[in-house]
Amino acid sequence: MMQRRAASDPNRGAATSSAPMQIQSTVIGGGTAWWSFVHIDDAAEATLLAVEQGSGIYNIVDDDPAPVDTWLPALAAMLGAKPPFRMPAWIARLIAGDHLVVMMTESRAGSNAKAKAELGWRPRHASWRQGFADIIREELLAAQMQRSPTACLR
Repeated sequence: MMQRRAASDPNRGAATSSAPMQIQSTVIGGGTAWWSFVHIDDAAEATLLAVEQGSGIYNIVDDDPAPVDTWLPALAAMLGAKPPFRMPAWIARLIAGDHLVVMMTESRAGSNAKAKAELGWRPRHASWRQGFADIIREELLAAQMQRSPTACLR
């Protein structure tokens, strides 16, 4: 559970505003679910390979699955947000339902081994840490370009 908004403008995305971000995130239960991530560029490259030379179904994910209680605090730190607070699973189940609780406590990560073996695919963003950092950097640069296009050219 994460809500993001710019402090001075609730209609703009957090990374596109110069205002400090207010982010509220929650680790449900122990945050023991394992998640896999993939950068959109890696997903596009893998899709092209699968269409051209693949057969079957592939999990297209990075090389670094992580539990919620690892990636969510790291993402909050990258965004300059407060660390997530913890909510017992039974309370979250009452507020948000079973699906969200399962996503945050029981989900299991995917493996990209088949895509690597059969397609020769390798993610350029091998870790969610690298992918998140690249996306945040790109968003901040785009926001800076919007505010002052010539400042970014110096």
